[in-house]
Amino acid sequence: MPRDTTATIAFVESPVQLLNVLEWAHSTRPLLNGVPAQRSGPGDAAAAHDDLTVVVLSPTDPMSRGQLRRMAELAREEGMRVRWEEARGGPTAPLRTIGGLSSLLRRADRIVIGDPFSRYVQLLLTVARARDLVVVDDGTATMEFVAQLGSGERLVRWHRRGSRAGARDVLFAPFAASARRRLTPSRGRTVEVFSAMPVQAPEAVTVTPNTFGWTRARFGPPRITKGADMVGTSLVETGVVDPDRYLEAVAALARTHGVTRYFAHRRESPEKLRTLHARTGLEIVRPDLPLELIARRGPVGRTILSFPSTVVHTLPPALAGTDVRLLVCDIDPAWLTDKASPRAQGFLADVTGSARDAHGLRMVAA
Repeated sequence: MPRDTTATIAFVESPVQLLNVLEWAHSTRPLLNGVPAQRSGPGDAAAAHDDLTVVVLSPTDPMSRGQLRRMAELAREEGMRVRWEEARGGPTAPLRTIGGLSSLLRRADRIVIGDPFSRYVQLLLTVARARDLVVVDDGTATMEFVAQLGSGERLVRWHRRGSRAGARDVLFAPFAASARRRLTPSRGRTVEVFSAMPVQAPEAVTVTPNTFGWTRARFGPPRITKGADMVGTSLVETGVVDPDRYLEAVAALARTHGVTRYFAHRRESPEKLRTLHARTGLEIVRPDLPLELIARRGPVGRTILSFPSTVVHTLPPALAGTDVRLLVCDIDPAWLTDKASPRAQGFLADVTGSARDAHGLRMVAA
């Protein structure tokens, strides 16, 4: 019978967040088929993670749900408890979910979150009593979170246009402010950021690098093909990039670099992907796992092309020790829509520029 305590509870809303919870757990206590690796003494930090429950706040889109199901299987194989919540299954689902999790939250000593911008997570943090908080990567958004935490700004996703708060923002403001205080270190409260991104955290925030040790230990090395692959992006779907300009850029890059496969982002629309296939002839691949695992498992092209996205920082460590090279194409300012946030161009340029500096990636033009 399990104990009526929960040392650590992790909240995830995307496959990448769950992957990074696995990486965080591995970096603290490597697991092999659910059995802790041998440690040197009784004071080892691994003891703090003997009880880890992952709560999946399930999204609604089918691709994300499918990848999360697969990631949940991997987490269970690593000895973790996984609790699946239909957190968006109707208007009463949020209240039902939060009510059902309240006792679990109050027992948790440590909370791990993948998206500090999530209103769902911010609401849950107001219930929690845990003194230790860990933020794992939710892609490039981690860079923005750490920057806003350091500057004292309210937490706003980088691609949102303007800074004026809407009606829903005003109503939610007290919860957001409370969550932000919980995400700020203080006496008796620690905050750790576990990240593969180049972040400059404020004083008192612990930054632990994510080197994708679990991914490399579990998968690969991959079989490398002679061709080139391209990584898709959801910048069109978020309203940042004009769809026609994006399709033109993909076609140009495919011709120049001999790309044959296009790995679709889980949020890319089926209509856009059908148009892209018709125009370019590229094989459209809809992965059943995050790309870091797909690439490490292989087969993978000797060359991978990407626009500014999380993978320009995560694929280099995931594919360390292989002969795969990653090329990055910047977003031309002319591709941006009039709906794009004024911060979009600078943020995207920072993503690629920091990847070039950190990993020596080569930049290419469309």
